[in-house]
Amino acid sequence: MSNSSSISHFLLLALADTRQLQLLHFCLLLGISLAALLGNGLIISAVACGHHLHTPMFFFLLNLALSDLGSICTTVPKAMHNSLWDTRSISYNGCVAQVFSFLLFITAGYSLLTIMCYDRYVSICKPLHYGTLLGSRACAHMAAAAWASAFLNALMHTANTFSLPLCHGNALGQFFCEVPQILRLSCSHSNNLRELGLIAVSACLVFGCFVFIVFSYVQIFRAVLRIPSEQGRHKAFSTCLPHLVVVSLFVSTGIFVQLKPPSISSPSLDLALSILYSVVPPALNPLIYSLRNQELKASVWRLMTGCLLKALPWPIQLHKL
Repeated sequence: MSNSSSISHFLLLALADTRQLQLLHFCLLLGISLAALLGNGLIISAVACGHHLHTPMFFFLLNLALSDLGSICTTVPKAMHNSLWDTRSISYNGCVAQVFSFLLFITAGYSLLTIMCYDRYVSICKPLHYGTLLGSRACAHMAAAAWASAFLNALMHTANTFSLPLCHGNALGQFFCEVPQILRLSCSHSNNLRELGLIAVSACLVFGCFVFIVFSYVQIFRAVLRIPSEQGRHKAFSTCLPHLVVVSLFVSTGIFVQLKPPSISSPSLDLALSILYSVVPPALNPLIYSLRNQELKASVWRLMTGCLLKALPWPIQLHKL
């Protein structure tokens, strides 16, 4: 019988068995990660450089882009390395860091999505109180609370998970280190129940945020339908639709991965679903938010064209001007 102190590394789930598929998965993950880095990087740069975007909605969007970048940089690089070099191992300390970082960015992202829902609710249902309820100080406090609560949640789960004695080998059924997969290696029933208790508390908080989001959108849709002009309704819906799509994608994939019946479980399906909820949303979020937001699209376009002009030789720059 071994315990966690005698484990020097974990074995992650292989993305593919053949070399051709491993290289294909490497290329796919590379494309997704580059799209996520480019999209979220452009949003962060556009919001940081565009003074007209210094509003609560874009401030929280900048924080969401940071959490998306952190999330995808936590899981994808190691999976790409393993696919390229045909290996499955991750060091014990690397697994600890991956669990903590993934929980930190995922929890922060969900908290920020909840705060962004509150922002949309106040702007549509209580527009006269928007400046009071969502001033610069209040926004900073809410963002700090989201990151602080995510840090505390990640720290508690990581510390408790890796304090468990592990006696069922070191092979994980996931392409990155994940708490449920590590719990399956545990041989301590009492400590396992303690971690399950922490998961239950986190699940209650997640469910509470979900109920708040649903309640807020019910109030938002009721307020929007009372707007007399069609143009006003369209503008209100256009500001809420990207957030609603992102929340639906994030929540639906996460819930299905955690609550799917064992009868339909298979390694290939589990791998596809884990990629769907951990890798795809950070890459799609910038696209979803920029499609319906003209201000953001204009700022991103100005940023890109400005960078291109600076990269051109100075005679061409003068000609363009």
